[in-house]
Amino acid sequence: MVDVTSRSARAVARFDQANREDPRLVDVDGVDRPAELVYAERMTACLDRFLPDAPDVLRLAARCQHIRRWTIPRGRYPDGREGYRRWRTDLARFHAETAGAILRDVGYDEPTIGRVQALLRKGRLKADPDAQALEDVICLVFLEHYLDDFAPRHERPKVLDIIRKTWRKMSGRGQAAVSALPLTARVRGLLTEALDPQ
Repeated sequence: MVDVTSRSARAVARFDQANREDPRLVDVDGVDRPAELVYAERMTACLDRFLPDAPDVLRLAARCQHIRRWTIPRGRYPDGREGYRRWRTDLARFHAETAGAILRDVGYDEPTIGRVQALLRKGRLKADPDAQALEDVICLVFLEHYLDDFAPRHERPKVLDIIRKTWRKMSGRGQAAVSALPLTARVRGLLTEALDPQ
């Protein structure tokens, strides 16, 4: 019998090892830590709160959602919407391939690997409950941990538009979970402004 818990732990350790190489550091409680490792830990913590009984494939996808993202910087692509879309498409493919190699190494079967890769490619939102749950967690992590820093560096109309797009990606359950997040006053104000039906 295969020890799924041990295999999952080995996969997470390998994902974290890969993300520990991120040269970009973020301050977490006064300690500089690799940015993508911190992001991965935040994804897992958010998923644990949002969906405590999440299946293994969803837990794996959440942990490696940005694996080694810094190796494909946005600056390699043209400015504008088309360049952004190409970057995101290439990232999704890269994350899926990188995660797949690690999952294969630690002993996962091909159907499981394919399922994790499909979640990382973000297909079938709304139709696939696991894909939607992953998107909800991505959005919740953005709102809780990244919007407050992102907002002052961009024009307000752009920030409000991003919030509206983020909100539309979320399920009703995901949207309801926002009220429990420890958001800053600035982020709460932006949410109110962006989502005000007036």
